[in-house]
Amino acid sequence: MKRTAALHYGWVICLTGAVVLFSCLGLGRFSLGMLLPSMGSSLDLSYSRMGLISTGNFAGYMVAVLLAGTVTQALGARKTIAAGLVLVSLSMILISFCAGFHGILILYFATGIGSGLANVPLMGLISHWFLKDIRGRAAGFMVSGNGAAIIFSGLFVPWVNADSGGEGWRTGWLALGAISLAISMVAAFLLRNHPREKGLLPLGRAADAPAVGKAKTGEKTGIFRRDILHLGAIYLLYGATYVVYATFIVTAMVDQRHFGEDTAGQFWAIVGGLSIVSGPLFGWLSDKYGRKAGMIAVFLLFTLSYSFAALGLSDLFLYASIFIFGIACWSIPTIMSAAVGDYMGPEQAVKAFGFITLFFGAGQIIGPALAGYLADVSGSFNTAFWMCAGLTACAAALSAALRQSK
Repeated sequence: MKRTAALHYGWVICLTGAVVLFSCLGLGRFSLGMLLPSMGSSLDLSYSRMGLISTGNFAGYMVAVLLAGTVTQALGARKTIAAGLVLVSLSMILISFCAGFHGILILYFATGIGSGLANVPLMGLISHWFLKDIRGRAAGFMVSGNGAAIIFSGLFVPWVNADSGGEGWRTGWLALGAISLAISMVAAFLLRNHPREKGLLPLGRAADAPAVGKAKTGEKTGIFRRDILHLGAIYLLYGATYVVYATFIVTAMVDQRHFGEDTAGQFWAIVGGLSIVSGPLFGWLSDKYGRKAGMIAVFLLFTLSYSFAALGLSDLFLYASIFIFGIACWSIPTIMSAAVGDYMGPEQAVKAFGFITLFFGAGQIIGPALAGYLADVSGSFNTAFWMCAGLTACAAALSAALRQSK
């Protein structure tokens, strides 16, 4: 088998993966923040119910994480990813016809299942197609698809709402679902489960160490080993905090600071543009300086961003918060997808990434519901953003205690 070709097919996998994430997470999840203000106004939703809609999506994602390993083993990663995208697209299309909270909650739960079925096996492909020396950068380029989707939704949703009035959110869901359906076909055509299907070896120069060596006394083996549990705890704090900002920052700008929806959408698009850099940048930094150093730096940036958003001072602090969040946005999933390959090796990477994603999903379920409740009680999102700042400071401390992979 060949290790390289004129263009190693690993980069086709990487680019296709970015398009998949554009759909399953970018459109399926991160467009919600742009759609919530008009949807909440049209259906008279409280902040608590807005938070529960987001939580429903992450509950579905959690279910998918539990199923992803079994489904991927039965169907293969390519078919599982394509099926997940079809579920994402159909559920989003059906949301456009909903008349109330409960229908949206059920369908957005289904969107979460589809997102998880697409995302978990996709991130596991990184460890099959790329060796350790470029794994972080490859994962970073892949997650940049999320940023492209944020740019798109930040510009597209306000444009649709301007032409469709108070019911523009319905057109938005319908259009985003149709785009996701087209992407599912692209994924089914281009993705491959393993380099050997193309007669290739993984791309990169450094040989991976054995997946799991002899465990130290008292240390569990497999996905339950101490390092993976440690990564899971860190991933939980990321999941509980970034999603609060992604879900509610536009609503906070419109309701609290009285920005127009067009202006708020432009700022959300700026977040997307900056976040395209975050994955490759911090993936490269983690390849060069280690996963631990990369995570410490990222969580300190998140703490600063959330603190600026919570201060409620001049708009300059808000702009700084948005800029910092955009730069750091997708760095943690990038580093995590590379880290599980470092600790567990490529053969166990999908299982290990699925396991820590359970922690990530638990954080995403808790975060929006709690933030929506705090906003209803306090009358603003400042308390929720302070909560996020405290949790990411804890995540930086946990990252500092993480052992380097061998």
